[in-house]
Amino acid sequence: MFGPKFDIYAMIEEAFWRVWRWDFLAEVRVQEGEPLENALRRFKRKVQQEDIIKEVKRHSYYLKPGEKKRVKAALARKRNRKKARKEAD
Repeated sequence: MFGPKFDIYAMIEEAFWRVWRWDFLAEVRVQEGEPLENALRRFKRKVQQEDIIKEVKRHSYYLKPGEKKRVKAALARKRNRKKARKEAD
């Protein structure tokens, strides 16, 4: 019934409350006569541009410093492999 959009709305709501607590609130004002769907679309775009969902996911669990270093190194290796593949083409 709700499909994948339901999950997006739940994520946006969660992001909204977490961001509100962090004092950098993404805000969209509904203009006179504007459908709510358009305002929601603008809000989702703003949240995506400001990487709010990425921040929410990053803060949703704790990584020990050693784990953080391993993840960072793994991402660097992945980036370098991708760069090498592009240069080979």
